[in-house]
This record gives sequence, C-alpha cells and structure tokens, in this order.
Amino acid sequence: MNKLKVIAFDADDTLWVNEPYFQEVENKFCEMMEDYHPQHTISRELLKIEIANLSLYGYGVKGYILSMIEAALHISGKTISIEAIEKILDLGKEMLEKPIELLDGVEEVLQQLQGEYRLVVATKGDLLDQERKLKKSGLEKYFHHIEIMSDKQEADYQKLISHLDIAPEEFMMIGNSLKSDVLPVLKLGGIGVHVPYHTTWAHETVEHKVEHENFYQFAHANEVLAIL
Repeated sequence: MNKLKVIAFDADDTLWVNEPYFQEVENKFCEMMEDYHPQHTISRELLKIEIANLSLYGYGVKGYILSMIEAALHISGKTISIEAIEKILDLGKEMLEKPIELLDGVEEVLQQLQGEYRLVVATKGDLLDQERKLKKSGLEKYFHHIEIMSDKQEADYQKLISHLDIAPEEFMMIGNSLKSDVLPVLKLGGIGVHVPYHTTWAHETVEHKVEHENFYQFAHANEVLAIL
C-alpha cells in the first residue's frame, strides 16, 4: 500500500466501548414501559422513532434521550408520569458521564502507526459528547485531524478526503460498521477495514456479503498492521 497516506478510525466501538451502554439503557427503558407493551414491542417502537428522528437530531446520546421521551409519550398514550420522564433524563445523563473504556490493543496500534501515516478520527455523533470522549480517552495526541460528522455517506467522506488534500486511494477507513465505515469508502475508491464489534446497532447492520479488492476484515484492530 505504497500510496496510503491517511488512516482514519471510527470512534464508538472501534476505539472505545459505546453500544453496550445504549443497550443497557434501552433495557431499563423497556422495563419502565412494560406495563404498556411487551419489551420487544417497546424496543421496536423506540428504534422506529430513533430512525425517524435522525434527520432532526443526528446521532448520539442527546438525540437518543429525546427519542426515548417521544417513545414513552407515544407508547403510554401521553399518560407517562413526570417522574418517568425525569428517570429517562437521568438515564441519558448517566450515559454522558460514563467512563471511557478503550478496546484492547487500540492504543498500541495508534502508537505504531503514528509518524508513518496521518491518523484521523472520523466519527458520527454529537460534537460536544464526542469531543469529551476523545479528551477523556487519552488518544487525542495520536491524531492529526478530528472529523465529527453528521452522517457517513459518500459525500461526507468525499468532503473529508478533499479537506485532507489526498486522493481516495490514499485513504483507509477502519471501523466496526460496514454500512457507515466501509461501504461508502469502497465506493469512492478508498480502502475499507472492518473490525466487527460483538454488538451493533440494528440501524447499522448489513445483510449482504462484501466482496471488494480494497476490503479487509479483521477480528482485532492490531491485525491491520500486517497489511501495511
């Protein structure tokens, strides 16, 4: 990969733990609301509202809190108590105050790549929350550029690649989501590396098998070193 100049990393569930916190809160929310519907029905309704709200709130904890409140109102027929709404807000604040748990081997990979390539964070989510997590992670020092994106479509990656003043074939993206981290980059002519996490948000799942000359999949981030 002689042409490679920039390696970008997704943040949530690629650098540090994220999705399990959302699932933990969703379980608590479903338990709160189970007087109205079975938990699987509540979970399905929450996901539907989350997806409908993405264009308004974007990705991240704050939008998730608003979607939970909307779901609670809808599921309860607007009879949900003020105390329950307060509990939802408290659950959201707990998520925002969670400690940062780095994934195994991530920092060692960054240490080895630093100086050889320009390293970038390219992640979706709430600006303030992602900046907070990056600072608390202790990883900020490894990165040349931080890009907190409203979405991860081809146009978003093209904008990032243009900003970095490189060609698509000089760009590698490493992440846990095929849908957001890999497929758009492959379509642009970049290199996509999938490092699956044991749990993935339903909205990010891809059913079909990915076959592409620039596609790689590894169990752990440190395995990427073998192809560089």
